[in-house]
Amino acid sequence: MTDKTLTPTSRMSNPLDLIPEIAEVSAALFKATGNGSVPRTTFALMHLRAGQIVGNTYLTVFHSNTLRSAGESEERITAVASWRDAPYFTDAERAALALVEGVLLPNRHGERVTDGVYAEAARHYDAKALATLMVAIGQVNFFIPFALIGRPLPGKAPAEQWT
Repeated sequence: MTDKTLTPTSRMSNPLDLIPEIAEVSAALFKATGNGSVPRTTFALMHLRAGQIVGNTYLTVFHSNTLRSAGESEERITAVASWRDAPYFTDAERAALALVEGVLLPNRHGERVTDGVYAEAARHYDAKALATLMVAIGQVNFFIPFALIGRPLPGKAPAEQWT
């Protein structure tokens, strides 16, 4: 989209066409998070929250659709933005959401991922799962610049996202 019109346009051509190795990085991140230690739904919730935090429509639409495809309710999808007081999430999911917020939101008063946030996550996830959650946060952070700078088109097939 441009500042003067609501006609959706991306800013650039497909980054995969420019740097084909991106596909290898993406596949490696997906493989690393697919070790079974954390449900894929938890990653989608975390990635949706990351898209909300950075204010990117492409990411929020993409991860909302991922959750819908996985059979998640509209209540859970909608409530990700206000997960702290929403009754739809398990304690483990809340711990994962707190981790992604800790990494992405600045904290003017101290550590971003506090000992309390870490302890709560460690209460629900073993060491392998915690490392997997870190990779999942890195995974969404890898794609945030593509979404913010390249501005792919929300809700479009991958081949149709770029100019």
